[in-house]
Amino acid sequence: MPDSPAAEPSPRAEAPRTVLAVFAHPDDESLACGGTLARLADAGIRVVLLCGSRGESGSISDPSLVPEGDLGRVRERELRDAAAVLGVSDVILEDHPDGDLRWIHVAEFHAQIVDAIERFRPDAVITFAEDGLYWHLDHIGVHERTYTAIKSFGQAAPPLYYVTVPKGIMREVVDAAHAKGGAPPDSSFWGIEPDAFGDSAVPPTFSIDVRPWIGRKLAALRCHRTQMGANNPIAWIGEDEARRWLGVEYFRRSPLDSTGNGVLEQFGEPVATS
Repeated sequence: MPDSPAAEPSPRAEAPRTVLAVFAHPDDESLACGGTLARLADAGIRVVLLCGSRGESGSISDPSLVPEGDLGRVRERELRDAAAVLGVSDVILEDHPDGDLRWIHVAEFHAQIVDAIERFRPDAVITFAEDGLYWHLDHIGVHERTYTAIKSFGQAAPPLYYVTVPKGIMREVVDAAHAKGGAPPDSSFWGIEPDAFGDSAVPPTFSIDVRPWIGRKLAALRCHRTQMGANNPIAWIGEDEARRWLGVEYFRRSPLDSTGNGVLEQFGEPVATS
């Protein structure tokens, strides 16, 4: 396994490239593709993160972390700390209601994503696939809003990429946490069944090796302290386990027509299909 970042494709000489990542809550970015975002940033690519909500309805691992009771404000700070760890250049944090991203402010959220694309002119956009990693309705709503925003650009649209977690990987993370001898028997991902990750998802077509960046991914995840309490298996695994089970991130390109040149594929390898 490599111990240091490998040589990267050279950025275009005429202008730095930009990748826009669109997610629902603080911590989605780190869990879904934090290693890829860090690798892109290290390659000289400007990484812009748009987050649809402040995550105010999320879990609280320790009430002392939210002394004033405003979880959204605390999670905003956690997001900005994690973004700094990953090398994200710009954070756009919207304030749509956590839990209702699929149903409320649909036109407004669509317009905000369109505005971000017009403002930053990304060479690629990353978001959730149709399954939202584990069929989270907010995640599915972000998938839908990003898809329609990209589609509105027609042939001028940047390439759109969907990130996914193949089924079985998060089960392995849970098993690795238990093998460490400290994770509680009821440890889970925010109460989510590990096998829900990737269940019935469309298979990815390429993967990106982020093993040299796994320390950054873990550090970013652990910036989200309100979400990473003792019951979360990620709190228990070390870099070796994380490198084994989270050191490769998986994507596929949307079939939407675009004129882009496939930025993410330059960092990836095809996934063999059975």
